[in-house]
Amino acid sequence: MKKIAFTTLFLLGVWLASADDFSDATGSQVTPADPALRKELLQRMDSDQRVRKAAMSWCKQHNTTIDVDKNRLSAKENSEYENLFAAVPKIDEENTRWLKQIVEQRGWPTISMVGSDGASAAWLLVQHADADIKFQRKCLDLMAALPKNELSQTHFAYLTDRVLLAEGKKQIYGTQFDWIEGKFQPLPLEDEANVDKLRADAGLPPLAEYAKEMRELYIGDSKK
Repeated sequence: MKKIAFTTLFLLGVWLASADDFSDATGSQVTPADPALRKELLQRMDSDQRVRKAAMSWCKQHNTTIDVDKNRLSAKENSEYENLFAAVPKIDEENTRWLKQIVEQRGWPTISMVGSDGASAAWLLVQHADADIKFQRKCLDLMAALPKNELSQTHFAYLTDRVLLAEGKKQIYGTQFDWIEGKFQPLPLEDEANVDKLRADAGLPPLAEYAKEMRELYIGDSKK
């Protein structure tokens, strides 16, 4: 799980809808059928992002990456690192446990149910549910059965890659990266020759462009 967790463990929700976005996937305005659930999802997404932003900020301040060699850190830095990064799996465990109950009772939170932003928040929570691969697969299968206007195809692509890699398979869309041979690179692809077409169909930019953005986001260098 290390490689998968590293890739989008600190995903900052670049593609998440704004908090007041009630549009469906076609751009039509919808009123969420369950505003209370939407509110809870957004609050949990905020918690997810808060601990990740704190950890990423620490890494940038110390000019290091997520998988830093802790032998290079001082005792104070080690303590800071441990505290910040321990908060990530803790919030993921809490959110996963809660989301499992929601999915069991209500099914996958769709755009019509919780709005575009609420559905995005639900996706982010399951994207970070790496400790429960079976649950991620269950959610992916539920999403696959939905009408396309009930979810973001970009989010579906991300979760697809996440689940496939966790199952020991190759990813389709090239959304998952890791530090390989001194470079930040995509993990194995099923169809590298056609990956940009597949990405375009899912609303994603070309792989080379995305790779540059990921390197800048995670390590502050577009060339590594």
